[in-house]
Amino acid sequence: MATPENTSHHTDTDFTALPELGDEVFTAPLARPEHVGEDWVEPAQTNYTSEDHSVWNALFARQMEVLPGRAASAFMAGLDKLDLSRGGIPEFGELSEELDKLTGWSVIPVPMLIPDHVFFWHLANRRFPAGNFIRTRETFDYIQEPDVFHDVFGHVPMLTDPVFADYMQEYGRAGWKAMRYNRLKALGALYWYTVEFGLIEEAEGIRAYGAGILSGPTEAKFAVEAQSPNRIMLNVDRVMRTDYVISDLQPTYFVIESFDDLYRQTVERDFDRLYRNLAPGFTYANSAVIDVDNVVNRGTQEYHLRGGNGSGAAPI
Repeated sequence: MATPENTSHHTDTDFTALPELGDEVFTAPLARPEHVGEDWVEPAQTNYTSEDHSVWNALFARQMEVLPGRAASAFMAGLDKLDLSRGGIPEFGELSEELDKLTGWSVIPVPMLIPDHVFFWHLANRRFPAGNFIRTRETFDYIQEPDVFHDVFGHVPMLTDPVFADYMQEYGRAGWKAMRYNRLKALGALYWYTVEFGLIEEAEGIRAYGAGILSGPTEAKFAVEAQSPNRIMLNVDRVMRTDYVISDLQPTYFVIESFDDLYRQTVERDFDRLYRNLAPGFTYANSAVIDVDNVVNRGTQEYHLRGGNGSGAAPI
């Protein structure tokens, strides 16, 4: 399989410097806090309180009740490799040392969601930005902005898998081209449906590897077992034309055969040609099933037809 070092489509790009963000590129307007530089990295990880560590432990215990048999084997192996069950919020320096030995990645603290071009730059250099805060008891079940639990528990174990770790670096490098074509929404959809809400076929059945699924108990069950959502084999061109839901369970999930399959479909794709043919907005609704889809499960969409989480509908 091709590795990040010998792929030819990045040879003209310097990933050591922050990419320039032109005026024509549409991104979310984020105000940079005064205490961080252009890299948005915090001077130090938060000195968490005992209550913060208690919240982490409670979240961890809740997820471990539902993830066995639903989470990808690579994720479960990653939890063990990083010894995340040791208790308390992991110290990023120690976590980075362990991760570096496995796949050359590190974890860095950031104050909040960071701009796209900064996020791409860190991923391209095998640094994963993690929120330098944790939710409270009042926001225990859902927090809109990713916190340290979502970022470290949900994302970091997958970075122990060599192929997925390479995919994440290549995704960061792909950001340069998406900005040149002003197609960040399309690239964001790919991240959403793979890194955040991806499913994988394993010998025992479909399992979750996306952090948005793995860090929440309801979605972990819904994504893998419920009859409501569609489950469709990944097609990169189709996914990058597909809208997504931010604050509710997903109407559709996309399934990969393996992480090698994910890498091939993305890193070996001619994105120049794809971006030239993409519309500025999305083509397909998040619940759509179209004629090119290889459908694993045609969902009933009952949960969303009943109104989703705002209506109190059961996630079935």
